[in-house]
Amino acid sequence: MATFMDRDFLLSNPTAKTLYHEYAADRPILDYHCHVSPQEIFEDKHFSNITEVWLGGDHYKWRIMRSNGVEERYITGDASPREKFQKFAEALPKAIGNPMYHWCHLELKNYFGYTGILNGDTAEEVWNLTAEKLMRPDMGVRGLIAKSNVSMIGTTDDPIDSLEWHKKLAEDPTMKTLVAPSFRPDKALNIDKAGWKDYIAQLAAVSKTEIRDLASLEAALQKRMAHFDAHGCRASDHGLDRMVYREGTRREADAIIAKGLADKAVTAEEAELLKTLLLQFCAAQYTQMGWVMQLHYNCLRNPNSAMFKVLGPDTGFDCIGPHNGASALAALLDSLNAEGNLPRTILYSLDGGDNGFLDTLIGAFQSSEIPGKLQHGSAWWFNDNQQGMCEQLISLANLSLLGNFIGMLTDSRSFLSYTRHEYFRRILCNLLGEWVEKGEYPADIPTLGALVQDICCNNAKRYFNLED
Repeated sequence: MATFMDRDFLLSNPTAKTLYHEYAADRPILDYHCHVSPQEIFEDKHFSNITEVWLGGDHYKWRIMRSNGVEERYITGDASPREKFQKFAEALPKAIGNPMYHWCHLELKNYFGYTGILNGDTAEEVWNLTAEKLMRPDMGVRGLIAKSNVSMIGTTDDPIDSLEWHKKLAEDPTMKTLVAPSFRPDKALNIDKAGWKDYIAQLAAVSKTEIRDLASLEAALQKRMAHFDAHGCRASDHGLDRMVYREGTRREADAIIAKGLADKAVTAEEAELLKTLLLQFCAAQYTQMGWVMQLHYNCLRNPNSAMFKVLGPDTGFDCIGPHNGASALAALLDSLNAEGNLPRTILYSLDGGDNGFLDTLIGAFQSSEIPGKLQHGSAWWFNDNQQGMCEQLISLANLSLLGNFIGMLTDSRSFLSYTRHEYFRRILCNLLGEWVEKGEYPADIPTLGALVQDICCNNAKRYFNLED
């Protein structure tokens, strides 16, 4: 019986162990999509306790606690940090099979040197150990990034953001990790969501553009894209609850925008039309600037209306959406490709059942511009567990070229989440090792090692134009 989380954790065969330890483990991390704060990086924020690091905004952990019947005051409420940590520690042993169990123990081991098991009985020991370690000078945000061997961080930023912290980081000679903004214009596109009119007023002010129709909205977004580009932006990101594509005219879009600015409700069809035109406009701009476009879709937001009223959005109540959206996504990509406006694009569906569709769809739009111009993104959100990662990797291998995959990302708000790259790398190496051990691929370690290193970091470096 293997020891829990030993040196060969998740590595079940000799080939896997060789690939991970000799080729994957020490490769730098390119975390090209996450939600960490650039201000906290610049200021080298130090956390006062493990609750602040772990439970301050981690929806995964909140869901585990809710599933264990924990009262909300111990999750997002006014309970003390120590009380919140205790409740989480008591729930964690029940999370067998959940990646959170592995992530937590990897983080405790890698950053705090704790090799025990976290539960209700050991919570006090872990609380005291982590509190002592977090006081050390090298345990601030910058120290955690350095310990994790992170060479690039892609944050997620609103078009109205000044990017002042990115500017300060770029000008700081002591900051060795590249921190690049990513353009996330969801609020400008979501005319069907509350707050759109107020947001457009903010966008108009920061871009110094009177927004009254489609042309002026595009002009405002274009100005902000130029601002982002000047601050080193390499990618955009669109969070689409469901994939949309609806053809329409610019005159129709002008009328829809006028309704939104007049606080009149727009129909679902009208919102789809406007979003389609804006996605097409944005993609054309990304192509010109050499940015990568990321599309995340198939999320059902806030199904629990009672808790939405209490806590608002992004508090751990979203779920996998039933939308599919295959035909809409294919139509959008086709419309962009036909006009020469299809940028390098990463596609993520929250529905793991879309794996085969995405892997065959990207094959329909590849080009000689760069190997793997279109990417099926790493298993996302509810799928970034052992089974979900394996299913994504196997489908990509079966239907596309796994060797051109750009690998893992954290999609996290925590500076301890870089262990998710280790988790992914171990799973990747084990899968490749299994194929070799079964005689399905030659035991050509140099070739396999180069492939592993490409997937871990080299492909992403090329894809995001980060090569030296």
